[in-house]
Amino acid sequence: MSQEFAAYDQTRNRQFKGLERSRRKFFALILVALFPSSVFYGLRHLERALTFHPLRYAPGQFWNPPAGAEDVQLASSGVRLHGWFIPSAIRPARATVIYFHGNAGNIANVGWLGASLAARGFDALMFDYRGYGRSEGEIRDERDLYSDAGAAYDYIVGERGVSPDRIALYGQSLGTAAVADLASRKRCGAIILESGMSSATDMAAVALPWLPRWLHGMGSNRLESKQKLSLVHCPVLIAHGDPDDTVPTSQGLSLFAAANEPKKLLLVPGAGHNVAGSSGDKYLDEVAAFISEAIAPPN
Repeated sequence: MSQEFAAYDQTRNRQFKGLERSRRKFFALILVALFPSSVFYGLRHLERALTFHPLRYAPGQFWNPPAGAEDVQLASSGVRLHGWFIPSAIRPARATVIYFHGNAGNIANVGWLGASLAARGFDALMFDYRGYGRSEGEIRDERDLYSDAGAAYDYIVGERGVSPDRIALYGQSLGTAAVADLASRKRCGAIILESGMSSATDMAAVALPWLPRWLHGMGSNRLESKQKLSLVHCPVLIAHGDPDDTVPTSQGLSLFAAANEPKKLLLVPGAGHNVAGSSGDKYLDEVAAFISEAIAPPN
């Protein structure tokens, strides 16, 4: 009887071990199958976290529109965006500037810049991308960014009746990607790219140096500003702090090399990533002079 039990016990142990081996193989196959999708969605989540840092308006938040600013609403693919239109201190305005802010905060952080442009004789439109400030929706990828940029342009041309040749597009950091894309598709009088990145891949190499370059293609954003500049045919100002610890100055130089003539490079020693905020009136005077030279005075 004991021999039969021992034989039975050995058989049961073999079956149990076989079952355990099968179970391990099954879970190993599941992990292998899930790994690519885990990497894909993990990278997408990381990319979005690095690219967009919206700050929504909240009741009681410090929110002071520039003096004389009008609240405006823009329509972007069914999403309502909020902005400020700040009329020039002189009439007629020298030109109209559409400002595209960076990836963080909202227009409350840059209202002073709109006021500074207005004081220098320009009508200025400051607006928030979807999910930022008082704008509705949630920004997902560069397609939303480009749609919102187009809405701002269409508002100035369609609602304000401004000729495209009298529009200057001014972008800072992430906003430069919106400007490069918009200017490659629409006519305008001049563009200003301040602290701009050359592409998402180039930025990924800086922000995530450990990530193999072949994985960059899994991202949802390309932000190919350098490539798009070849399609832009208006005066271009490339401004960059030297050094810039956020977007390396080398990327600004790369944008300048890719831009068509006429173009101007303005490197500002010690300005860091926020050139306008660091350099103040002297820098904005140069920006204003560039726009005034690029866009002929109104009749």
